[in-house]
Formats: sequence, C-alpha cells, structure tokens
Amino acid sequence: MTVHLEAADGVGTIRLDRPPMNALDVATQDRLRELAEEAGRRDDIRAVVLWGGEKVFAAGADIKEMQAMDHTAMVLRSKALQDSFTAVARIPKPVVAAVTGYALGGGCELALCADFRIAADNAKLGQPEILLGLIPGAGGTQRLARLVGPSKAKDLIFTGRHVKADEALAMGLVDRVVPAAEVHAQAHAWAARLAAGPALALRAAKESVDAGLETDIDTGLTIERNWFAGLFATEDRETGMRSFVEEGPGKAKFR
Repeated sequence: MTVHLEAADGVGTIRLDRPPMNALDVATQDRLRELAEEAGRRDDIRAVVLWGGEKVFAAGADIKEMQAMDHTAMVLRSKALQDSFTAVARIPKPVVAAVTGYALGGGCELALCADFRIAADNAKLGQPEILLGLIPGAGGTQRLARLVGPSKAKDLIFTGRHVKADEALAMGLVDRVVPAAEVHAQAHAWAARLAAGPALALRAAKESVDAGLETDIDTGLTIERNWFAGLFATEDRETGMRSFVEEGPGKAKFR
C-alpha cells in the first residue's frame, strides 16, 4: 500500500509511502480517500496528521501515468481525483499537515486540505501545473485562493514557481516553520493537544468555519447558532462548564 493509517493516543497519522517522491498516482489517490474516510469514522482517532516522511511530503501527480490519459480518460477520472482530496478536507476532526521537502502540485493541494500546516525550513511549495500546460485539478485554484487570497494564488498558479518555507509563511500558505527534524514531532504534539479536547465541539467549530466560508454571513451565522445551541445537549459541554465553575478554566478532562 502507498498510504498507511496508524493510530496512537488519539492521533491518527495518514502516511504517504510511495518513494522516492510520493507521486500521487491513481491508486494512491483512491487509498487516500479510503483512509481519510476511515479516520473520520474511527472513535480512537480524534485528530489527524498528514505526513509524507522525513524527505518529501509529495512532489505532485504521477506525470507518466497522467501523460497516458486522453481527454475522455481524464473526464472520467477528474471527479475521483477531487473526491480523494475533498475526503481529507472533510475529515470531521482537526488535521495538521507535516510538510517536509517538496509539496508541489497535488502535494501542495493535499496540504491545503489540512486545518493547519507545519513546514520544515527546507520545504518548497507550489502549483507548477501551468508548466505542463495545465491548471491545478485537485482543488488548488479554489483552496489556495481561499487561504492566501486571489492575487497571491494567481501569482503561484500563473507562474508555477516554487516558494520556500519563509515566503510560504509570510503569505499564509503555511502556519509555522520549524527545523526539518522537528516537523513530525511538532505536528503530532499539536494534534495530540486537540485530541484531548471536546470532540463534538471541535467538529462543530471546523464545520462552522468551513461551511461558513462557502456562504453569506447570515447563513454562516445560522450554521454557527445551530451548532452552538446543539452542543448544549452534549456531555462535553456539561463536563467543560462544571470543571470551569468548580476548578477554573482549562482543567476539564473530556472523554
């Protein structure tokens, strides 16, 4: 298998494992979707790390495989391609991408599906599809523009240039830059911290932000209001408020 899912202490790690560059061929895309859906279902996984290994996150699609596909083949495949990445974006739990080395093309698009991105100081990110006479096809034109704004997104998409970690941080493409040897540990620590939190409230927060970004503010406020009120029916809300009153803030132990 070219993608693996491992779980420990509430954190699931979705690990790309297709050396040397973790090229995202059709089989890898399909497996990624399967494991993202599994991570979303499993009660023992409360937060997720996306990880490509110490050397490279993912250098993009498998170009040799793609070159052999004609228009008809890509019409039939493109929806499944997007669905595999959307499955990661819709994991109803916090997701952090641990980015080392190259995150290009589909690799950058995969990192965009996370809620938070920790990059190595040697990371390089970009959407170089234009250099192949193409545009991003796994969400890059949409998620990148929503994350960094349309002007910066067009800069990367129109030119196909790579950006180093410091520029990626400055434009908001990544959220933290750390030494390469610390990327996975820091990503796991971030996920583990959230895995100890109230699972339903975290799900509500993620869905409220993500769904709200796709609609007008009044509809977004309705989404927020419904989730906010709904959480009053949960054990986590009872635990959190009781702990606050009896022990002070930040001491609740959620099940």
